[in-house]
Amino acid sequence: MTTTTNPIAHAGIEASPRPTRQVLEAMSGILVGLFVSVLSTSIISSSLPVIVADLKGTQAAYTWIVTATLLTSTISTPIWGKLADLTNRKRLIQLALAITVISSALAGMAPNVLSHIAFRALQGIGAGGLMSLGPVLIADIVSPRERGKYMGYVGAFTGVAMVGGPVLGGFITQHFGWRWIFYLTLPLAIIAIVTIQRTLQLPEFTRRRVKIDYWGALLISLGVASLLLWVTFAGDDFAWLSWQSAAFVGGGIAALAVAVRIELVTDEPLLPMHLFKNRTFVVAIVASAAIGISLFGSSVFLGQYMQLSRGYSTMVAGLASLPTAVGMFAASTLSGNIIAATGRYRRIMIAGAITLIAALGALGTINENTPLALIFVYLFVMGTGVGMLMQNLVLATQNTLDIRDIGAGTSAVAFFRTMGGAMGVAALGSVLSTKVRDEVSHGLATLGVGTGGGLTNIPDLHSLPAPIVSVIEHAYGVGVPHVFLISAPISVLVLIALLFMREIPLGTSSGEQLREQAAAQETVEL
Repeated sequence: MTTTTNPIAHAGIEASPRPTRQVLEAMSGILVGLFVSVLSTSIISSSLPVIVADLKGTQAAYTWIVTATLLTSTISTPIWGKLADLTNRKRLIQLALAITVISSALAGMAPNVLSHIAFRALQGIGAGGLMSLGPVLIADIVSPRERGKYMGYVGAFTGVAMVGGPVLGGFITQHFGWRWIFYLTLPLAIIAIVTIQRTLQLPEFTRRRVKIDYWGALLISLGVASLLLWVTFAGDDFAWLSWQSAAFVGGGIAALAVAVRIELVTDEPLLPMHLFKNRTFVVAIVASAAIGISLFGSSVFLGQYMQLSRGYSTMVAGLASLPTAVGMFAASTLSGNIIAATGRYRRIMIAGAITLIAALGALGTINENTPLALIFVYLFVMGTGVGMLMQNLVLATQNTLDIRDIGAGTSAVAFFRTMGGAMGVAALGSVLSTKVRDEVSHGLATLGVGTGGGLTNIPDLHSLPAPIVSVIEHAYGVGVPHVFLISAPISVLVLIALLFMREIPLGTSSGEQLREQAAAQETVEL
């Protein structure tokens, strides 16, 4: 395995960066688009228990509302990334925005939990495009060496969306009903589309014949879906060691194996196999997958802890995301400026991995009686670790990619992160469901109440007697921390992967400058 660098970016060719004002103008539309993408997801997090209870859903439905979005965003991410290398990126991100907002409105009108899950799955396709194309477009505008300091703006916009989303969603749910939270993103998405059209000016895209890797896309989708369905249903609908598990796992691995074979021979592979010869790329996808499993797979259930274990309203529960978002914003801004000034990033990411491990371990020790102030400290530390990791993993990867692979390579990092998140939510959701069901059954038996198979639906605490409420609060008070405790050793994989990363000097040319330089070199060679 080798560590590659962009030959043009490191060839000593000087490039004049855009003035800061021009960069911010060009980034404004992208930032609004990322804001809409994060908001459309975060705004429902504190309201999920209410949504599932109103639609008569089960704990499995709760998990699937999240998993469906993660599944489709995971599957669509490499497709969006490859399209970014082949077609007009500006039109692609506008299309992704349109899909996101239309599906969000449909989710708000869903009459039952199954249709709601279906529309959330459609929303994931748009989200996959936004999260994949955003970093690619920023790479077009800003060089790797300067990119770190601008990531603070990305952290600010996404941080506000992460913090404001749950609080705003909780307020709207509490006063107007949960359906209205899905309509809020409509005007914001329109603003984002118009802003991108007016401010994002890129060189005219060179038209060429586009060949889409349909078979690769289909087989990767089938493989990922099969593995995700396995971790979702195993342990609940069938045993982990059963013929059903063998069918899901075997089918998923077989589909992915055939996909790899196709990617090796096709002209325009969805996921170019030569990228796996790049050590930085491999380290980034391993670390990103582990972050997805440990972070997204555990933090998504924080809303259940706040509402079902602590008894807080959806609006107050939404405030639980504030410490994490503040930590992410502060750490990403500070680390980005340090990287821009020094050009060094490896030690910062290693420190971030250690911080994340410590935070998840600490969150695994809480229960229904832990002081909120202490929990918020743990969440802030977790956000700090994530802020030092996520954007910098993308930066390190982009710095080593050929300009022709920026879209595919960047989206691959996002693909493995969201795939890890989807697998984590499904697997840890199954663990939480089992843990809560067992705790409730034990608690009800202690009270002398018939268990009836334990807890199956998301409960409405206001409609239950006080003794049963105490049983449920305790069940979620130990169940959600149990998920965090499992996530901590998984996050150790992030640290192990980063220890194998080699630090490559950051390039000084933006993506559009690299394309101009490459075109000039081709002209000279002709």
